[in-house]
Amino acid sequence: MVEAEETNLRFRLQRNAGGIAAFFRKMWHKWWFKLLAVSLGAALLGLFLIWFIFARNLPDARSLLEYEPPLPTIVRSVNGEPVQSYARERRVQLQYADYPPQLIRAYMAAEDKTFFQHHGLDYPGIIGAMITNLTRSGRPVGASTITQQVAKNLLLTNEVSYVRKVKEALLAYRIESVMTKQQILELYLNQIFLGRNAYGVQAAARAYFDKDVGDLKLHEMAYLAILPKGPANYRPEKHMDRALERRNWVLNEMRKNGWIDRAQYEAAIAEPLGTVAQQSAARFERVGGYYIEEVRRRLIELYGETAKDGPHSVYAGGLWVRTPLDPHMQGLTRKALRDGLIRYDQGKGWSGPVNSIKMDDQWARRLASTFIGIDYADWKIAVVLSKSGSNATIGFVNGSTGTLPQGLASMAYSKTGGTAFDALRPGNLIAVKPQGSGWALRNIPGVSGGMVIENPHNGRIYAMQGGFDSRLSAFNRATQAERQPGSTIKPFVYAAALDNGMTPASIIVDGPFCVFQSVRLGQKCFRNFSGSSAGPQTMRWAVEQSRNLMTVRTASQTGMDKVVKTIKTMGIGDYTPYLSYALGAGETTVEKLVNAYAMLANHGRELKPKVIDFVQDRRGKVIWPENWRPCDGCNMAEWDGKLMPRFAQSGRQLMDPMTAYQVIHIAEGVITRGTAQRLSDMKRPLFGKTGTTNGPTNVWFIGGSPDLIAGVYLGYDQPRSLGGYAQGGRIAAPIWREAMEPVLDKIPRRPFVAPAGIRMVRIDRRSGRRVYGEWPTNDARPAVIWEAFKPETEPRRTIRKEEIVIGDGDENADSNAAAGRKQNDNDFLQREGGIY
Repeated sequence: MVEAEETNLRFRLQRNAGGIAAFFRKMWHKWWFKLLAVSLGAALLGLFLIWFIFARNLPDARSLLEYEPPLPTIVRSVNGEPVQSYARERRVQLQYADYPPQLIRAYMAAEDKTFFQHHGLDYPGIIGAMITNLTRSGRPVGASTITQQVAKNLLLTNEVSYVRKVKEALLAYRIESVMTKQQILELYLNQIFLGRNAYGVQAAARAYFDKDVGDLKLHEMAYLAILPKGPANYRPEKHMDRALERRNWVLNEMRKNGWIDRAQYEAAIAEPLGTVAQQSAARFERVGGYYIEEVRRRLIELYGETAKDGPHSVYAGGLWVRTPLDPHMQGLTRKALRDGLIRYDQGKGWSGPVNSIKMDDQWARRLASTFIGIDYADWKIAVVLSKSGSNATIGFVNGSTGTLPQGLASMAYSKTGGTAFDALRPGNLIAVKPQGSGWALRNIPGVSGGMVIENPHNGRIYAMQGGFDSRLSAFNRATQAERQPGSTIKPFVYAAALDNGMTPASIIVDGPFCVFQSVRLGQKCFRNFSGSSAGPQTMRWAVEQSRNLMTVRTASQTGMDKVVKTIKTMGIGDYTPYLSYALGAGETTVEKLVNAYAMLANHGRELKPKVIDFVQDRRGKVIWPENWRPCDGCNMAEWDGKLMPRFAQSGRQLMDPMTAYQVIHIAEGVITRGTAQRLSDMKRPLFGKTGTTNGPTNVWFIGGSPDLIAGVYLGYDQPRSLGGYAQGGRIAAPIWREAMEPVLDKIPRRPFVAPAGIRMVRIDRRSGRRVYGEWPTNDARPAVIWEAFKPETEPRRTIRKEEIVIGDGDENADSNAAAGRKQNDNDFLQREGGIY
């Protein structure tokens, strides 16, 4: 039974199959059937070939839904004002709703008037373009819609070929299937290149009219709409007539489409083009060349440079960067360092040309392409064009020329033994300033240096200057120059000693000190800067007078392994335990050393020097630091009665807070009566330390108040002697003062606060002995001072008369006694209003 059913089914299938085949054989003899079958087959084959050749490897149109155009990174200062942008493409991203309707219609009139009616392709336009291309040779004419332009610009290349046009059409159809018309227009208006390095309409509005898109007038919108076809063809500097003609054509198209009336049309075509002069870059006030470049370097380390490095790259990620840069402090720092460099350089002759370029009729372009500039006072960079008799002709970046008389370029030039004028050659780049009807030669100092100002409470760097001008040399001497710190390292040598049993009143011998280093190096004998020695003195006196012999003796007694460990812990440098490192023979940077001093003022708690507060992505989300949290309620206009926000202390405790305060307290004496006395008349609590290295090749001063720490050094990039007179207190300290005094004058005077546990004890300043019955005075060199001790380390009471003599060995002891300084303790406490 089953076999019979299977046989019957097989018969029916064969019979039906045979019937279909018979049907096709019968119909094949008819001409219309053959034509239909061949046409259908050709169509299927064509579709397959189109897929195989064109559509198989096309990008996914849905990727445009997540596309983010490259955006510049914007840097803001401490007050929130933009101060710089890092960009290779000038672009501002807007949403569709941000574009005025008239602007959108202007682009439709110029590029695709049926944009809202078609599905990606303009078929009448395509047919017209095909006829044009068949009837003439040359570059193919397209009929690209806005959607096709989006496909070409974002998903394809600019290859001129029919293959690319087919791919473009296919992609346009797909794009219209996955995106709305508004999304397509938003991409187009944000992405398209419009000349003057402007990508997108908002950037172009700024580049050509110095306006935002919402402020553009009708004739300005029409001009921007003609630029996609070829910005170079309508440059107002060269093709004004052509630009006006094309702009008016767009306005007429808008009128014909009913988007503007005749009155608007006639008013618009009567307007001049109205473009502004081309700007080379976004116009930001130059407030921190070295600082801004340091921010850029650190951002590149975090996120990379271009889009291929990730979504948050510096030149494409659209980051918003908040920095602690204070424009006022930066300006003071820049001026102070420059003034100090020029002051030191005076009388040393001309240091030579800044650079040189090839001389030809393109000298102005070549000069501009060097990007060498200067913004000191009224100085300018010029190129020597020629010399004739007693005058030289010089040229400037804008193409203008001037005269440099021989008498205004007569400074000595040591390399030739003659004058600077004699050494000038065509093509030399020089610094000049206007004088009379001509120009006078000026010298870029051969010496350089760096300066940093930091907040000791949080490590924020408010100002940074790494040389004379970042456009003359990008090398940042504040962060990149490794220099010997000299005596500015000594506070950390003594900090190690204080951590290992010594006190500020400990007696150290200021006398000859030699040590056998090794068989190869032999015996090393140290000496003071002055060459003299003073016998037994207190640790305080050693720091105030910067005595080398007392420092190396202290380091030897403490153990250099402990000293270099302290120096490393404070982030200054990683040195081998040789005694010479106790005198600053190692190398460090201004930034590291200023940060170490800031940690002293921060009671030994760790700080990370910061030139970046936080980084936001293009949507405003904070992406650095990773553990950043908003402070809810911190910016309330009025207190709501609830608990105030509290911040926990951050950073590790790197040094005993009492040791840190003892070092600060000792270093205050450097200002009042030590190597930085020239700062004492600032009349506020300050601490610091000068430094001068062998040669001397570098001079330093690092110090500050409880709220601001700053440091500066001067030296040649290729170290050589600054001259025997050069000292940190004489050269570096005045620069520090020029920058810091205007800032500190606006900050309330307050003392350095001692940490819990510190005991303030009256001692004789020179002998270190404890004193009873005498009290400190406001004199710069008092016989009795308050000294800071850790518990149980202060000098003990004594009844031996010879040990309680006041001012023993003090140069002012006699005058102190004559002034009747002896007084009753109770009288002092009453006058001071209680216990000190």
